[in-house]
Amino acid sequence: MEKKRVTIVGAGVSGLAACKHLLERGCTPVVFEADTLLGGVWARTPDCTSLQSERTMYQYSDFPWPDSVTEVFPNHRQVIDYLHSYARHFGVIDCVRFGHRVVGMEYAGVAEEELAAWEEWAGCGEAFGDGVGEWRLTVSDAEGHVQTHVADFVVLCIGRFSGVPNIPTFPTGKGPEAFDGQVLHTMDYSKMGTKKANEMLKGKRVTVVGYLKSALDVAAECAQVNGTEHPCTMVVRTKHWLIPDYYAWGFPISNLYLNRFSEFLIHKPGEGFLLSLLATILTPLRWLFSKFAESYYSIPMKKHDMVPEHSLFEALVTCLIAITPKDHYKRLDEGSIILKKSKTFSFCKEGVLVEGESSPIKSDVVIFGTGFKGDQKIKDMFVSQYFQNIAVGPTSSTLPLYRECIHPKIPQLVVLGYSESLANLYTAEIRAKWLAHFLDGGFRLPSVKAMQSDILEWEKFMKRYSRGYFRRSCIGVLHIWYNDLLCKDMGCNPRRKNGIFAELFEVYGPSDYINLRPK
Repeated sequence: MEKKRVTIVGAGVSGLAACKHLLERGCTPVVFEADTLLGGVWARTPDCTSLQSERTMYQYSDFPWPDSVTEVFPNHRQVIDYLHSYARHFGVIDCVRFGHRVVGMEYAGVAEEELAAWEEWAGCGEAFGDGVGEWRLTVSDAEGHVQTHVADFVVLCIGRFSGVPNIPTFPTGKGPEAFDGQVLHTMDYSKMGTKKANEMLKGKRVTVVGYLKSALDVAAECAQVNGTEHPCTMVVRTKHWLIPDYYAWGFPISNLYLNRFSEFLIHKPGEGFLLSLLATILTPLRWLFSKFAESYYSIPMKKHDMVPEHSLFEALVTCLIAITPKDHYKRLDEGSIILKKSKTFSFCKEGVLVEGESSPIKSDVVIFGTGFKGDQKIKDMFVSQYFQNIAVGPTSSTLPLYRECIHPKIPQLVVLGYSESLANLYTAEIRAKWLAHFLDGGFRLPSVKAMQSDILEWEKFMKRYSRGYFRRSCIGVLHIWYNDLLCKDMGCNPRRKNGIFAELFEVYGPSDYINLRPK
């Protein structure tokens, strides 16, 4: 594999892990990073941003956090320092070309009609195909110089929470053009840096649209800067489970959702009759687990009429859950943050109009905390109309990725980091080990038909439990089941605990995969 040309696009948590494990296999990949900093989404975040996973769950298995970091949820600066240390320690940083953006990719050497008819991935089920096809990447540097880079294999690690903001659409005359003030997305806000962002917020009437992580962080900074004199208004279209930590009534809810026993309560892709029967029998227990945790977390939410309509279990299934910024509910009580619940909103000259109120929320600045279009970001990477049409599938389906990584019809390419888990970094590492083993000839992929069938099984699971959020491709409550599949592909024992009781009831995390060595 050392002579193969492998290119990684993106130097976030997935890109760093992929590079590290390829280096261990004797391959020296080229990593293109559009930003001048590594860390992906962590490179540019508000100061108050912290981890959403506990520190012990968010780490590479072979690179523990330094002893100096003791916080349960380290802040963004600590995360960036950790990622930098990892990249330096394993020589990854030497592979990264900063300020180089991949603006397009084309597959050459095989006609599209031919590859569309392949019954085996890349023609033979192996990572580099038969050696005829190759990827040609158009790369633009910081000075605007464009070059063509050729690769035998491409690893897309472009993430889903950056790059292409999700901007709501409005009827003519009801959008930002009708507003006299400033409108921006949290992506633009984060790029400003703390000092400039605080200067923009100071003394302004700020409205934030959204009620998940990025919106909450911006509102927290606004409240910190302006206090109750100029409170920040949040337009909440969907109520979400915002929790202070992962303990309900003093009990760690990870013991309810992140062990093998908890996965017996869920219908799983390809589970077979007996496991399916067991999941059906144990469904009431899953409901009890959720109600137990909700009874605790909903206490401060009830005061502000913010208890979500969906269960905590559904929030975990879709990875739509957030750790609250420090003093969030205190700020609601004091009035430095004001909530306005409304399914729809529009703009007028003075600010934002919401349902049930005749007068607008008078605003100087409106900030969209409305997320990103991660699927569009993948689609836009391809020049070919054929690949654009098939890359992300229709909106009625999940992204068609086998093992949440490989498109059955796109050869010599893998997507790492689109599918979510409740601790993305350690999931990224296991996928990177799987990828490196595959590229090193460790296993072949199933037929295109078999991969498509497996994708449909996972889609069925996600649609069953995720309602309208199946496109998020979250594997949070089935991360052990998912990791087991990767382990089996690599010829590793998926059982990582000592003893039956530990295997069933102890929480699975990065430390369980420290000695994972593909055969």
